[in-house]
This record gives sequence, C-alpha cells and structure tokens, in this order.
Amino acid sequence: MSEPLDVRISHIGLCTSDIEHSLRFYTEALGFVLDRSIDDIGSPYDSLMELPGVRCRVHYVKCGAVTIELIGYPGIGVTGSAERRPMNQLGFTHMTLLVDDIDAAVERVVKYGGQVHPETAIDSPFGPMVFCTDPDGTRIELVQSAG
Repeated sequence: MSEPLDVRISHIGLCTSDIEHSLRFYTEALGFVLDRSIDDIGSPYDSLMELPGVRCRVHYVKCGAVTIELIGYPGIGVTGSAERRPMNQLGFTHMTLLVDDIDAAVERVVKYGGQVHPETAIDSPFGPMVFCTDPDGTRIELVQSAG
C-alpha cells in the first residue's frame, strides 16, 4: 500500500452573477470575513479555467478554516441557471453552516438577497435545520447548533 498524500483543502470556487452582491451576502448575512481580493486575473489562469482570453475578479472569504473564492466574470458574464440544484444532481450539492440562532440567520439571508425554503425546515436530532439559497441559487443548509 502506498503512502497517503498530504492533502488539504485550499478553497472552494463559486461562480457569481454579481460578485459585489455575493460578497455582501456572504459577509453580512453569513458572517464570512473578506480575506483578500484580486481585481484582474487573466493569463495563465484563463488556460487553467478553459476560458481563453477571459479576465475575472475574485474575493476570498473565510469562515473558520473554510475559504470560498467568489468569482466574477465581468467581460463574459456567466452561464447556467440561478435555480437551486436538485440534491440528487451530480456534483457538490450544498454546504452546511452551523449557526447559534437559526431564526436570526434566516432573517439575514433574506435581508441580503438570499431565499429561504421553509418547506425544507425540520427539527432533527442535530437541531433545527433549513435550506436556503444564496443570490445565485447555491444551496446552503443552516443548522442551529445545540450549544
């Protein structure tokens, strides 16, 4: 058996339709902290992204050990739907955030442009839970921590 790799998560990239709106949502509604911004990314990253000639803008926001790279493409826009993805669609389905007060978190999600999906709310052994979506339809599960 070979030695395991030393692997750590650096960040998770999230394409946004309006990077400044998403920055406000993740920092003001969910409590992420802006770590750094890069205003103009092009070559050689356009090849890495398989978008020849594209330039983008990014904000890195942190919550604990997790970093999300909010990506905006001002020159070409974005593709895809802002509808929330079905949970059984291939790929990442959601992220889960532990909150002290789920009702306050829900209010902030709505205030900063997200949507709450009350039909998903349950009381679980882990605490109250509900799905919401960010302004671009990314699923976020809120779980009220038990203390």
